Amino acid sequence: MKKILLITLLVVFIPFFIVNLFVRTDEIKFHYVSNKVIRVKDVSADKIVEVPFEEYVKGVLAGEMPTSFELEALKAQAVAARSYALIQMKKNESKDYDVVNTVDNQVYLSDEKLKEKWKDEYVSKINKLKTAVTETKGEYLSYNGEIAETLFFSTSTGKTENSEEVFSSKVPYLRSVVSTWDEDSPAYEDTASFELADFYNKLGLKYSDKISFEVLEKTSTGRNKKIKINGVEFNGRDVATKLKLRSNYFNVIQNNDKVIITTKGFGHGVGMSQYGALGMAKEGYSYDKILKYYYQGTEIKKI
Repeated sequence: MKKILLITLLVVFIPFFIVNLFVRTDEIKFHYVSNKVIRVKDVSADKIVEVPFEEYVKGVLAGEMPTSFELEALKAQAVAARSYALIQMKKNESKDYDVVNTVDNQVYLSDEKLKEKWKDEYVSKINKLKTAVTETKGEYLSYNGEIAETLFFSTSTGKTENSEEVFSSKVPYLRSVVSTWDEDSPAYEDTASFELADFYNKLGLKYSDKISFEVLEKTSTGRNKKIKINGVEFNGRDVATKLKLRSNYFNVIQNNDKVIITTKGFGHGVGMSQYGALGMAKEGYSYDKILKYYYQGTEIKKI
């Protein structure tokens, strides 16, 4: 009987001890031999703080990509965030700060905010992000010897955008690529509803009982580049911003005194799709393959 009891205890507890042996419950610590800092402007607090560079990358990961994402997607995001930050530091050498902590640059969350937000999950989540940062430490993307401008966004419409169709200049590594993984994103399709008067008010238009909506020009992937509403011409991205739509891939339908707008995708569409990166990671692609797919012709360099 004692022998049976002993065997039972071993069967139950040995797996428990093995699992806990390999699961970290302590926080991973960053160790620096040398380190640069980045000057971050906290917009809400109206102050500038100096943050160790790799700590900043970790805070951007926390602000820009869900911790539930695959590690290889997080690593791709870390390299993209690091590259973007290096460009901003170069651009803003003469300013008091290098970046702001909002979507105007990259969302950055400090450790204090993360501890408050994540509470008991802080250690497990921060360790995952620190793993993504340490496994790509110092890595950035380069094109023809220059730091690549690694724009990124949440969800494509099934294809990413050519840079010149959204912004002003043509960038050789920011080309449109197929990104069908995005169809699994919760933000792939969305619907927004407005009262008719509110719709006109947000766009600065005079009230009318009927809406006339005309698409004048689209991007190669179908986003609204130029549109006309009740005879007034708009830039599609401006309308998306004013109405707080997820993207400028949208259609407008009037239903009596309601305006129904359906959208596809989330974000400007240029560069790396985050949900595309997640889909690629789930299929077994490594972070370097993900980066080279969305930023074509680039190569990974190390600071």
